[in-house]
Amino acid sequence: MATTVNIKNIPEGYQSIITNGRHSIVGDEPVNSKGTDLGLSPSELVLSGLAMCKVGTVRYIARKNNWEIGNVEATLEQEVKRDSSGTRTVVKVNLKIEGDITEEQRAELLKQADNCYIHRLLNGEWDIQPIQTVLEK
Repeated sequence: MATTVNIKNIPEGYQSIITNGRHSIVGDEPVNSKGTDLGLSPSELVLSGLAMCKVGTVRYIARKNNWEIGNVEATLEQEVKRDSSGTRTVVKVNLKIEGDITEEQRAELLKQADNCYIHRLLNGEWDIQPIQTVLEK
């Protein structure tokens, strides 16, 4: 199944309207990158997808097993390291699960969150095709 996202820029800073055809959000760059900081940055959008997947996976597994949980919150922090061998990105994940669950249940939820679809996708092999440009007059 293919996923499609369309982006159209707005003249201010680097603002863009990002849509999948049903829902829209605003993306932008921070002020120190000459953006207007009125939307999520590209890195924040990637982290958001990963965080959403982890939280959704925890909620799914808990519901599937009839485990009583409350709020699930994720905080992700990205650190990019560059050296002569290339770029390495480290993402630290903190997950807070409210509810009356055992340590075994909590461990299972965390294990499943670390195996969520977007986590596996990001760890997998990517083949990003060259840009195909359509020029309009």
